[in-house]
Amino acid sequence: MFSGFMANAWLAGTMVAVVAGVVGFFVVLRGSSFAAHAIPNGSFAGAAGANLVGLSPLLGLGVFSVVAALGIGLVGRRSRPDVVTALALVLMLAIGAAFLSQSSQYEAAIYSLLFGEILGVSTSQLLPVALVAVACLVVLALIARSLLLSSLVPDVAQVRGISPLWMEVLSLLVIAGATTITVPVVGALLMFTLMIGPAATARALCSRPMTAVVVAVALALLTIWLSILLSYETNWPTGFFVGAFGATWYASARTFLVLTNR
Repeated sequence: MFSGFMANAWLAGTMVAVVAGVVGFFVVLRGSSFAAHAIPNGSFAGAAGANLVGLSPLLGLGVFSVVAALGIGLVGRRSRPDVVTALALVLMLAIGAAFLSQSSQYEAAIYSLLFGEILGVSTSQLLPVALVAVACLVVLALIARSLLLSSLVPDVAQVRGISPLWMEVLSLLVIAGATTITVPVVGALLMFTLMIGPAATARALCSRPMTAVVVAVALALLTIWLSILLSYETNWPTGFFVGAFGATWYASARTFLVLTNR
């Protein structure tokens, strides 16, 4: 279970979970869940296009994720952000469908991009995943204070010279980075669950930001580790367990709060 291809799965899953937990906290805090859903689901089109022309799917994911983040961040601030996000998602899905229709690996490509292949992560994928993960965490560490301030008290943040537009763009670019390393591992559809489920649970239970981040990362790690273990033992898709655990954590937290009148 901890040798060969499984060692790669554990390593990749751990890196992905740490990034998803940290980034997810800020996504939930800023109310950017729709964007966090749209970027990974739409960016699979980039991976499909890269695969079609013989390039690395990770490169395609990165390019489409960044373009989507910039489009949603820059255009959305000047109009209805929900409308811009929805249209960006629809456009990328349409492009992805066009790319996949030209591929000779149509069904396999859809399954891999949408649901991930964590048990099939190769050794050559680990270094790019690690580099992007570190980059995301470094950027978040540099802007964390400003991001917290603009999320919680935007008026005070503006008075202090913190641009809400650039905070929005930077936060979406971090989501794009997280998307780039997460989609090949857990898939576009389940990346949203791994990012939002643990973070939303932590946000509901913890009042202090740092405590919430630690809890979100811990739950994301527990989610991915249990999912890999159960997938290995049952031969069920890893994505199923990721989604099930993500929903379970949040439902349990809300139930606890109701029962304790908090």
